[in-house]
Amino acid sequence: MKTVLAALAALALTGAAALAQPVRIGIAAEAYPPFAAPDASGEFVGWEIDIINAVCDAAGMECAITPVAWDGIIPALTGGQIDAIMASMSITEERMQTIDFSDPYYNTPTVVAAAKGSGITATPEGLAGKILGVQVSTVHEAYAQKHFAGTVAEIKVYQTQDEANQDLVAGRIDATQADSIALDAFLATEAGASCCENVGPVADDPAVLGLGVGVGLRKGDEAMRTRFNEAIAAIRADGTYDAVTARYFASSIFGS
Repeated sequence: MKTVLAALAALALTGAAALAQPVRIGIAAEAYPPFAAPDASGEFVGWEIDIINAVCDAAGMECAITPVAWDGIIPALTGGQIDAIMASMSITEERMQTIDFSDPYYNTPTVVAAAKGSGITATPEGLAGKILGVQVSTVHEAYAQKHFAGTVAEIKVYQTQDEANQDLVAGRIDATQADSIALDAFLATEAGASCCENVGPVADDPAVLGLGVGVGLRKGDEAMRTRFNEAIAAIRADGTYDAVTARYFASSIFGS
């Protein structure tokens, strides 16, 4: 009997320790300003980092921000290396076959940037014969392959959006497609402002571009989904979301 009680006590302690573990929030290891990027000390900062902290506070969760290579972030979630994804991941039909999502916590349009005066537009005809840069394993790569592959000269794929931006500045590609906020941040830099401009949004395709950005969660984890949904609603209701957003953007990025 003593042995059984000792075993049960040990099991209880193990379970308590497991419950006490912080919630591991996966973010992309690659810089994606102004949402998340390492500062001079290597610590990740940005709008999404601040929102993660606010959501975790509202949910009463201790969280550990865990950088993971973007193209391995969903396998890290399904494999148990992280507990949630908050990395500007769009809610798409394809991803929902593998993981679940919270309610959206932001939604901004997809746009194309190109050299000033290039005459390029964000349409198949406007990109005909051009080299278009996109980040790997993103909705932008999927959209470009679906809508632009038939007219562009090449869809060039990059590990990070920053690499695509650098090649646009250098003239190695003609245009790049990404989230409007990410490209606006690039166009506000000295290099971006000197060379390039936003040439407009692409035609919407919710099946590819998704229904906004949500927290990625393991399939069937309804308890965690509820915690995140309630926390997102709470920071929207108490003004925290708007206060964080105002530090980075001139207007709301929540979407309709």
